[in-house]
Amino acid sequence: MTAFTPRLAEFAFEPGFVAAVDQHTAMLRELLYAQGPELAPWPVDRGELSDYALGFLDALAEIGWREPVGYDYAVTRLTAICWLVREQGLLKV
Repeated sequence: MTAFTPRLAEFAFEPGFVAAVDQHTAMLRELLYAQGPELAPWPVDRGELSDYALGFLDALAEIGWREPVGYDYAVTRLTAICWLVREQGLLKV
């Protein structure tokens, strides 16, 4: 969260990044079963999203990924995770 939440500020001047993060957010919601039979989004489960994020970060570490200038698939996915955490209020106790 600390590393990628600041990237949300880039939404103001990077419409392509906004669209990419939106697509990743939709994929994450689908992956984490966050859609009900009414086609209305359910809240994302904090534990499931956390487990997914940790697994994703582990996979990035295994391949030696380094954050690029700009954004790539990993930056976009991590930013989408941060957006979901913020929008769903998952850090609030």
